[in-house]
Amino acid sequence: MTFMELLFLIGRVLFGGFFVINGINHFTNQATLVEYAASRGVPAATFAVSATGGMLLLGGLSVTFGIVPQFGLVLIMVFLIPVTFKIHAFWNIEDPGLRLVEQSNFYKNLALLGAALMLLTHNDWAFSLNFLRF
Repeated sequence: MTFMELLFLIGRVLFGGFFVINGINHFTNQATLVEYAASRGVPAATFAVSATGGMLLLGGLSVTFGIVPQFGLVLIMVFLIPVTFKIHAFWNIEDPGLRLVEQSNFYKNLALLGAALMLLTHNDWAFSLNFLRF
């Protein structure tokens, strides 16, 4: 294992693990997240929270273990794009404290989207279980 492969593996586990944890959170804290999504105008909030939880969990596991990682990255991006602009629309919030929290989450999601886009261009997933290819 080269040093660069080790760094990529560590980064992959950290990045994918972030989404695994958040996917699990969608199921363990579903009531709270449904209420939050509904407050942001998400239609069918219960379904949306469950569906996005599944997307996060599958996408995160895919990236973490390198099993069809391009598909997992697409799931993550399909989650991030609407959530970033619908849920974290900080420009619509008047309360300065809440606005700052949502602004931080908005830019965090943009950074995660950028990382997913970069990973999408990476074809050499060393130490992965990628026996399936996109």
